[in-house]
Amino acid sequence: ATAGGGAFYSYQIEQSCRFDEADSSRLGRTFGTPSSTTAFTISFWIKISQPTPGYSQIFSKDNGYAGGGASIVFEDSLSGYSDIMSMYGMAGSSGGNTGANTYPANAFRDTSSWYHIHYKADTSKSGMSGNNAKVVMHINGVLAVFVNTNEPSGDWTRFNDANPHSIGNGASGTQGDKYLAEFIFLDGQYEDYTSFGETKNGVWIPKDPSGLTFGNNGFHLKFENASDLGNDSSGNNNDFTASGLGADHQVLDSPTFGS
Repeated sequence: ATAGGGAFYSYQIEQSCRFDEADSSRLGRTFGTPSSTTAFTISFWIKISQPTPGYSQIFSKDNGYAGGGASIVFEDSLSGYSDIMSMYGMAGSSGGNTGANTYPANAFRDTSSWYHIHYKADTSKSGMSGNNAKVVMHINGVLAVFVNTNEPSGDWTRFNDANPHSIGNGASGTQGDKYLAEFIFLDGQYEDYTSFGETKNGVWIPKDPSGLTFGNNGFHLKFENASDLGNDSSGNNNDFTASGLGADHQVLDSPTFGS
């Protein structure tokens, strides 16, 4: 998108947040009691600044992608693929594979474009393929086909429990440069990708997410306040604490407004 393209978009995203590896920039919050331990939905827009250096976390339960943690992460090399977005820690405390890893064969190497990422998950579903599976991923409105799947069972306590969670960057060795916009988490909802975007003239564009059900731990980060980048706009006041993020980390580059 370029400046002046407002007439094309019925819903505007006016800014994004820049996360830098050099600043170890991140947003952190300790979750409360979840509305559901079986279902959640995640939606965000991301623009990468460089090819992925090792692991680059996007959203994680602190302590990373193993040892009881959970993470959505970029990897630079994974089973013959590179720059892959994978989901670690699929299992919950009630069962499943510890440290399980699910990812599609989509590579993210375009540093000039925004990607919309949508995950919906519900362990009460069956199977790991199609739009009604236990874990579903869409990239710019297109259903991703997983080339590696570890089917979770039991509860989703790894992604949605009363523990610290991070957005943007994790601990040392799990960081990278990236922009994030319109980051949404729905606790207890298995919400379809069409609630967050739509196709117009062959282009996947954002849709107004107002009216969604957020649940106890749900949040909506718009990054609209440069002095409070972790402010939650969902109505839950589930604000995140910023670290390594100054006012200059709010940028006008967004999925609907070019830098």
